Amino acid sequence: MLGLGAVSRIARELRRDVQAVHERDPAARGVSDVEVVVLWPGVQALLSHRVAHVLHEAGVPVVPRTLAFAARALTGIEIHPAAKVGEGFFIDHGAGVVVGETAEIGRDVTLYQGVTLGGTGFATGKRHPTIEDNVTIGSGAKLLGPITIGHGAKVGANTVVIHDVPANSTVVGNPGHPVRIDGKRPEGPDADWVHLPDPIADAISGLASRIGALEAAVAELSGREHKGAEVRPIRSARGPNPAGG
Repeated sequence: MLGLGAVSRIARELRRDVQAVHERDPAARGVSDVEVVVLWPGVQALLSHRVAHVLHEAGVPVVPRTLAFAARALTGIEIHPAAKVGEGFFIDHGAGVVVGETAEIGRDVTLYQGVTLGGTGFATGKRHPTIEDNVTIGSGAKLLGPITIGHGAKVGANTVVIHDVPANSTVVGNPGHPVRIDGKRPEGPDADWVHLPDPIADAISGLASRIGALEAAVAELSGREHKGAEVRPIRSARGPNPAGG
């Protein structure tokens, strides 16, 4: 319904969205709330969406999609008016973010640029992801289909997720695989994406070790000296935390 209740709801959600920017964006230190609303594209896209969503729920034609179209042209962020978005949603940078019609996003979720919450196929009904509270999704990640991303989960940059993700887990790879860091999940929205486990690199390293063992066995049987080739690591296992931790 339209009225003072809807205006009050939008104002409350806007305040929480601005608060989320101050909490999770280091670039917002010392920046006023007004400046965040005027210059942060993620906040502008969310404000436009919250208005469009209220109008969509009230059955107003044309206007909700017009608002979504204008927000996409202005910010590069596309959120369908029917998508359900919780409070404290933070979109960092935001260029190329797409949120589909039946997507559902919980409270205090963080998305980085290039994230897609998309559908698969042409079926009607629920066809986009459900993102539970306190989830962080890295740059370029693609979450496809009516899957559920559990509370507190983290999705690594450029990960393609097509299956449900357990709560408090970290998912990397294509397709995405749940992993952990040192036996525990990374805390907070500023996940150290550089040091996430790499299941592809681990698989290649395992194959290289197996090949080396087979070559040594063949050399022993043939009486020849085995000179194993040096296997260069795919990437450094250590290094500074880009998040400053």
